[in-house]
Amino acid sequence: MFELKRRDFLASTAALLALPGLLTLPGLGSAKAAVPVKGGTLRVSVDQAVSVIHPHLTRVIPEYLVTELLYSNLTRLKVDMSVEPDLAESWSSNADLTEWTFKLRAGIKFHDGSPCTADDVVATFKAILDKANASPGRNNVGPIKEVIAVDPTTVLFKLTTPYADMPVAVAYTSARIAPAAIIKSDFKSLATKAVGTGPFKLVSYEPDRLIVAERNPDYYDPARPHVDRIEIRVFPDISAQSSAMISGDVDLMATLQPTEYLRLDGNSGVDVLRVASGQFCNVNFGCDTAPFNDARVRRAIALTIDREAMVDFVTEGFGTVGNDTPLNSSYRFFKNVKQRKANIAEAKKLLADAGHANGLEVTLVASDRPAVRTQLAVALKEMAKEAGVTINVQTMPHATYLDQVWKKGSFYVGFYNMQPTPDGIFKLLYTSDAAWNETRWNNTDFDALVAKARGTTDEAQRTELYTKAQELMNEDVPSIIPAFFDVLAAKRDWVQGFEVHPRASVFRLDYVALTDQAPKHG
Repeated sequence: MFELKRRDFLASTAALLALPGLLTLPGLGSAKAAVPVKGGTLRVSVDQAVSVIHPHLTRVIPEYLVTELLYSNLTRLKVDMSVEPDLAESWSSNADLTEWTFKLRAGIKFHDGSPCTADDVVATFKAILDKANASPGRNNVGPIKEVIAVDPTTVLFKLTTPYADMPVAVAYTSARIAPAAIIKSDFKSLATKAVGTGPFKLVSYEPDRLIVAERNPDYYDPARPHVDRIEIRVFPDISAQSSAMISGDVDLMATLQPTEYLRLDGNSGVDVLRVASGQFCNVNFGCDTAPFNDARVRRAIALTIDREAMVDFVTEGFGTVGNDTPLNSSYRFFKNVKQRKANIAEAKKLLADAGHANGLEVTLVASDRPAVRTQLAVALKEMAKEAGVTINVQTMPHATYLDQVWKKGSFYVGFYNMQPTPDGIFKLLYTSDAAWNETRWNNTDFDALVAKARGTTDEAQRTELYTKAQELMNEDVPSIIPAFFDVLAAKRDWVQGFEVHPRASVFRLDYVALTDQAPKHG
């Protein structure tokens, strides 16, 4: 039985990462009814640098947010996870789903004034699919064989297999449409300059401090965006970020951690926001590296976890229990498999069978962003003790983690947003050809199940295939997924039209307006 007390857990976490204390200020009542107005500056805070603005190479939430402002996809995801038109006004497929035709809006312009046509769409997807460019979208934009410009406003995707999720796949966060001329002549220049068709145009870019964008007067929808200007302000200090929200120095916190949600809740003029999601932290095992190349070791560590306690400690109650697969009830085709429960006796037996009867000592790496990574690592360390597993937790700055550990380490804590489909999350992280194949699990049976499901249109059959894939992953444990997080955010009450997206990497800020009660500033 896991008996770590909450106060002991929080003390242990604080020893590794200084978490801001909880602060509850008395509410002073909500603002009077206000009217949305056109114009103004929306100030948005993020908790880490926007290191990449290349539309095909983004990796983290602030980068997704900025490139969504500056670029467009063929389609985009609504808050209910359904797909809607973006640059493509319509789409259709042939009978067996091996060809998809997208019809572009007429008269679209890039920010430099050049027209956006089917040729730009073709160049974009060729660049994403080019292994040399290492785009995270390469394995997440569908099983594309060929992309053809039929005419200036018609694009044909020929696929290697039937694929029902193609309209959703092209909404992927790193599938933004960029100019063919730049892709072909100066692809790398998009790392520091932005030439998109999005609702906003880049004004200035300071990755560690401030990114400024202004309304695109040539955006395809003349009714949007509603604000004239957006400032993305970087706050590496999370407590300072929340203080800025309380004081009214920022209008919107794009993402929020549970401790800060509790700190902000009840403050006058601040609205805290929450939505259930498939977002999760996972403990990744390097399945090609001892001792984690033995599935018995992976299962043993997974069996030390009290998952209800993990939800309490790590999500502060803002989440649900996980079962070591990346799918939960937020996804279509999810089906419950037998829930793994803590079983210390079985964990010890598995370790002994794997040659670790006298215990096991390992180092678990956790980035400092978001802080829940460290909270999860500390909780796992305490839970695993009883089974004879000594876990040394090593924290490091997020930039160092990305450079030295991510996709290279053998035991570390990851953090991932919900993907739009089961295929999306499996092909991002867990198939042998996944864009971010962190675990190096490389299970051919799992690969085959996912491949068959992505090319199947029958709903019942897809459910069966994805259920088998989840059962296989649950048994083999390439990573531990003990809990799913709700997505949290906060805004001032003068911000209207913002909804928290369960995908966590979609923001739709072109729909946001300020009211006449918003403060006036330059």
